[in-house]
Amino acid sequence: MILPADFISETRALLGDEYPLLEAALQAHPTVSIRLNPAKGLKNLNRLPADRVGWCDTGYYLPERPAFTFDPLFHAGAYYVQEASSMFLEQAIRTYAGGPLKCLDLCAAPGGKSTHLLTALPGGSLLVSNEVIRSRSYILAENTMKWGSPHVIVTHNDPKEIGGLTHFFDMIVADAPCSGEGMFRKNPESMNEWSAGNVALCASRQRRILHDSWDALKPGGILIYSTCTYNLEENEENLHYILAELGAEALPIPVKETWNISGPLKYSYPVYRFFPHKTKGEGFFLAAVRKKEGGAPPYRKKQKKEKGKPKSAIPAGPGNWILQPEAYQIEMREHTIAAFPQSVAGDLQTIAAQLQIVSAGVSLGEVKGKDVVPCHSLAMSTAFNRSAFPVVDLTWDDAIRYLRKEAVTLPDALPKGYVLAAYKGYPLGFIKHMGNRSNNLYPHEWRIRTGCGRDPNDMKNKINACGFHGGESKTTG
Repeated sequence: MILPADFISETRALLGDEYPLLEAALQAHPTVSIRLNPAKGLKNLNRLPADRVGWCDTGYYLPERPAFTFDPLFHAGAYYVQEASSMFLEQAIRTYAGGPLKCLDLCAAPGGKSTHLLTALPGGSLLVSNEVIRSRSYILAENTMKWGSPHVIVTHNDPKEIGGLTHFFDMIVADAPCSGEGMFRKNPESMNEWSAGNVALCASRQRRILHDSWDALKPGGILIYSTCTYNLEENEENLHYILAELGAEALPIPVKETWNISGPLKYSYPVYRFFPHKTKGEGFFLAAVRKKEGGAPPYRKKQKKEKGKPKSAIPAGPGNWILQPEAYQIEMREHTIAAFPQSVAGDLQTIAAQLQIVSAGVSLGEVKGKDVVPCHSLAMSTAFNRSAFPVVDLTWDDAIRYLRKEAVTLPDALPKGYVLAAYKGYPLGFIKHMGNRSNNLYPHEWRIRTGCGRDPNDMKNKINACGFHGGESKTTG
């Protein structure tokens, strides 16, 4: 790896005698880590890796990087592949999220921190995951859907539009787009885009994002700011801007000495830096601040009376496809029956009046004539009532065929109709069983498009060798 000359000189000036250790670490292989999804249960994982991420209860290091694309549990949302250092977000949430709250993940795609927040936030919280780039917002919606929580809304808005929700959020997580210095060894191509000018551009963009969205945070609310870079401009200097210009106080986060997390390189604010020559992970920076009291009154949107055609009748059956249906607001969204938690339904109305919603809650089924076709969102949801459908547990080979959206042969004993396809007990999606044939309902845009490029049995063994999979499953009726 040949590092940019300006990066070397600037980082050497920043770290002094420590710089050679960082440069040596950047020549080593990056770590591989995953974060398990406890909401989907861990009982079907026969064994877990021994090497845990110290600052994340569900984080694990893997001995090597398998082809995650060919692991059905990855597609089932049983875990998320995430860089270990960024999992430190959990410690900030533990320290400052006392009860149910409204949280915004401001720059959320592809969804690593959003899925982590859905696990770490107190029960009953609402997460709004936003992505300004439309194409990336669909990837974000896919990953949050696979994680399975119904308490999430995915939006596609500029930070300035979000700022119009004055004093709406209790917490904002801003993992700001940055120059990516901390990802050099994991993504060497990022070095080609690095320059001192790009660092300055990123720092300016980050300040604009923070400034434009600041009004959406309640007085006394918490902002968690992070980047995956090393320089001062995007880190300590931007934190100084938040404190001096926006009105906030920096907050400490308890850490263990064994984690080898570094402190500030300028000023004396409590900040948390991850260097790969010290911690097991890539480069990362995080700081937490509390917004000072005062300012404009909170956002109040007058609800308009709905006009036009009367609402369509909702078929009764799909309401029984989720657990505790009385806890959800079930409604028609065009031709789709959707469910959203009653406890935060008012917040959904407020957000819908101000922002562009990509997805919200759980899509239960699509009405097609007299039939209601179960949605993939339902299969992925932790609110799914699995007793509502027959289940077929697929072998690895059949699960890969299903994820390729190929035909899967079902046991004759299965009743005709909609069937839940699962792998090792984890739902993958639906199949319509028609007796002599079946219709694979896996989302077309999500299908596996690439080939293994090697022997399938070797691929399966590589995945199992990572240390968190059980033995081979059997197809059952």
